[in-house]
Amino acid sequence: MKNIIVFLMVVLFGSSVFAQWDYPTTKKVEVSDTYHGITYKDNYRWLEDMKNPEVESWFKQQADFSNATMNTINGRDELIAEWRKLNNLQPASYSNQTIKNVRIFYQKQMPSEKVSKVYFKESLNSPEVLLFDPLTFIGGKTLIVESAMPSHDGKKIVIGYSEQGAEVSTLQIMDVDSKTFMKDKIPATAGAMAWSFDDSAILYMWIKSADNNDPEGRLNPKTKLHKIGTDYKTDADFFSNETYPNLNIEAKSYPYIVLMDETKDYVFAGEGTVQNELKMWYAPISEFNSGNINWKKLMDTSDKLIGQPSVLDGKMYAITHKDAENYKLVSTDLKNPDWDNATVVVPENTMVLKSAIRSKDYLLLSYSDGINMHLFKFNPKSNKTSKVEMPLSGTVSSKSIDIKTNEFIVGITSWNKPYTEFLFNAETEKFTASQYNKPSVYPYEYDDLVVEEVEVKGHDGVMIPLSIIYRKGTKKDGSNVCFMRSYGAYGYSMTPSFNSIINALVVKGVVYAVPHVRGGSEKGEAWYKAGYKTTKPNTWKDFISCAEYMIDKGYTKSSKLSGMGTSAGGILISRAITERPDLFAAAINNVGCSNAMRGEFSSNGPVNIPEFGTVTDPIEAKALYEMDGMQHVKDGVNYPAVICIGGWNDSRVAVWEPAKFAAAVQNSSASGKPVLMKVNYDNGHFTEDNEVTWANFADQLAFVMWQSGHPDFQLKY
Repeated sequence: MKNIIVFLMVVLFGSSVFAQWDYPTTKKVEVSDTYHGITYKDNYRWLEDMKNPEVESWFKQQADFSNATMNTINGRDELIAEWRKLNNLQPASYSNQTIKNVRIFYQKQMPSEKVSKVYFKESLNSPEVLLFDPLTFIGGKTLIVESAMPSHDGKKIVIGYSEQGAEVSTLQIMDVDSKTFMKDKIPATAGAMAWSFDDSAILYMWIKSADNNDPEGRLNPKTKLHKIGTDYKTDADFFSNETYPNLNIEAKSYPYIVLMDETKDYVFAGEGTVQNELKMWYAPISEFNSGNINWKKLMDTSDKLIGQPSVLDGKMYAITHKDAENYKLVSTDLKNPDWDNATVVVPENTMVLKSAIRSKDYLLLSYSDGINMHLFKFNPKSNKTSKVEMPLSGTVSSKSIDIKTNEFIVGITSWNKPYTEFLFNAETEKFTASQYNKPSVYPYEYDDLVVEEVEVKGHDGVMIPLSIIYRKGTKKDGSNVCFMRSYGAYGYSMTPSFNSIINALVVKGVVYAVPHVRGGSEKGEAWYKAGYKTTKPNTWKDFISCAEYMIDKGYTKSSKLSGMGTSAGGILISRAITERPDLFAAAINNVGCSNAMRGEFSSNGPVNIPEFGTVTDPIEAKALYEMDGMQHVKDGVNYPAVICIGGWNDSRVAVWEPAKFAAAVQNSSASGKPVLMKVNYDNGHFTEDNEVTWANFADQLAFVMWQSGHPDFQLKY
């Protein structure tokens, strides 16, 4: 009965002029925090108490209201049908391929399947064997495979699975030959890391609590060692601040272990946060079982090394931005590392070095020119680098699944070209068809997508790259619905890729725009740090500049323009619409960080302090206030339509962050445009489950299409 009442409220109050929305009541309870002499008020702190029945009821009411509203909109179900049709045209999708002792392990998802399953083959031409089906393992539950890591001899595999996007893994160990699980079962972990070289034990990340709403649940995590066949409750604390207090590992950091196949003489350890610069130690493998390892410093954050280092012929290779904003490849002797005097093996150039992945004899280097990527091969024996001629242009992903060979799997995609996978032999420099992912198939209308790459003058004169994708024949007369999306954090670049979910809108005449805002690393380390902590305003100001460009050049107009930010991109979108509410018709705040001043007090908040800052620092506290969308919502402003999305099981962004922003805009906006808080009870930050994903994004995109005036997404009644 309650759902019917909510549905009727939406129709009665929303079907005519959309001037009034009878939202669930959200009370204001003022709480004040004073940081460094400045007082900040928060009317919605009470929504952070996720165990309070009143809070649970508020979320349920918001979810019901959102669902009832979206049920009145045309086009949503048609989007899902289109995505399902496109998916059913595709070949099987392979991922997580690895070779251990000739056996090939991988995950595979058929078009008709919701999630991927775990398989193996005795060799490339052998029949495949199903090892783990997450859909049938526990009756009535849809599990997600978080990890599938075979032992070195290929006789065992540790499988980590989670439920409803929680990203908290239960680990079980399977005997591959019999396809049966052993008695070992480890609940509530942050994932498996490695097998010991003798395959007698696994290393995994222990966390204090699986409750994603526990602010201390992920403080002081530990790498634990589980010996096969023993009770997990007796697992040893292998590496943590508790076992090695002399290393001063911070409570917010994840102390991790790495065992490299390319150098079995050492065990490596690291202190992990979201900070890109690495901090690592190492020790002789002979100390592995000693219980008191004498760790030696391998690298510190001051060395400015990033990515995954590789070892080849006694040398460690790593990418650094020390005296190189576009990054360079350096090496040092592993026995006596000296990064201050490291050898520059591949100098910095005008392109941005993204990765360096080793095979048996080579390192495959990926560079970006800001949009497209390029491959180069480095030969350590000759110390020479040569360009690889690629069969296609676009974004490149590369991986080696067996370092005993010189073969790589190379995938290439772009805004208007689907993912195509090749097998690349670094010795012969030949590309051949991949035996895994076959070329994708799309209807003919998806061939008519045009791409423009332009640069837009930012608020401070800096030129911002902007990618624009539209259907062939689109007129630039201001009449088009336009959808913008960006991110701008952690140095993550918005690299070109074929996105069937969004391209299904492009073939309907929607213009899709992707600003490459500061905070990403499209133009190197300086570009990243120009949208970081105190410089973070550049991120949303770049987005605003690109929105103005789209209007000025006739691609769209403000009444037809919407924007989206996901996760850390919530900062971008919540601040773009609070700074320039007149510029957008609608916005999506998808599992978004939109209450930055409170982020560090959530379960996953402390580990993100290196990226965004902390309120305990006077300068960073002010920067966090500038990032905080909720803090910038003002009464009586004509805000655009907004849909906020929260994952009930989200381990990365607490569901109350987008909820508090939604509550503030609902209570403050004078525009009469709808503000929804969509709650995904069957999801976390994201999920592999196709059906859940489609239902989620159909609501988001149908909402902004409706509010941008797209004719296919209007009221049913």
